[in-house]
Parts: sequence; structure tokens; C-alpha cells
Amino acid sequence: MGHTPYGYKIENGKAVIDEPAATKIRTLYTNYLSGLALVAAAKASGIDTYHGTVKRMLQNRHYIGDNFYPAIIDTTTYKRANAELTARATTMRRLNKVTVLPIKVAPTNFTMKEITNHFPDPLKHAEYLYSLIESEAI
Repeated sequence: MGHTPYGYKIENGKAVIDEPAATKIRTLYTNYLSGLALVAAAKASGIDTYHGTVKRMLQNRHYIGDNFYPAIIDTTTYKRANAELTARATTMRRLNKVTVLPIKVAPTNFTMKEITNHFPDPLKHAEYLYSLIESEAI
């Protein structure tokens, strides 16, 4: 797993809300929706960071909750903030800089040939096992 988003902490293998930081996240959304610029909204919330980081925080879907992270903000607030980001970018003619990243899904189902050898060297054994993979199952 990558880094834990601001506003969460990991306890016993589960993501839980870090309430002091989550309060700052909620305030960030409120400040931005009240008309403050990205960095000004963050500073007024007690978050000292850069423009791009604040934008990514406003676009972070984990804050509305998912299978691992509990919700910090409601879906309506998230959608309003992202609509405001788009509206401001449109006004400033910056929409041509948006990059849509492809969604990558790691294959998890495979068919394999039967394992007939075992190598004491873990690297050689791993190479052997990978060579037995025939295809991803559908």
C-alpha cells in the first residue's frame, strides 16, 4: 500500500480517522467552497502545503469513504468542491492541462502448469514459478 492520506492513521492494520487532521480536512473543504484560493484555504485550515498538494487533497476520493478508508466528508461536499475546481479552471482557461490517468488493474487470477521442481535459491524458485503461469483466467 502507498502512503496513508492526511486525515487518517493506521491502527491494527485498519485505517481510522485521525480526528485533529480530519477536522482540518473538513475545514479545508469549507474554506475552499467559501471562495478562498487553494493555498489560502489550506493555511486557514491549519495545513501548510503547496497549491498542487491542496488540489490533490480536494480530489482525494478516500475522503468520501471506500472499502478501506472511513468517510471524513460527505459526497455532496466532495462533488461541490470538485465542481468548483473545474469551474475555476475553466474561468482561468486551464482545462487543457488536465491529464486523465488510465485505471490499472493488477491481474489476480491465473492458470499455472503443475509445480514439479523446487529450487533452494528463492530467486531461482520465483523465476521458475513465474515461468509456469500460462494465462490470466477470465
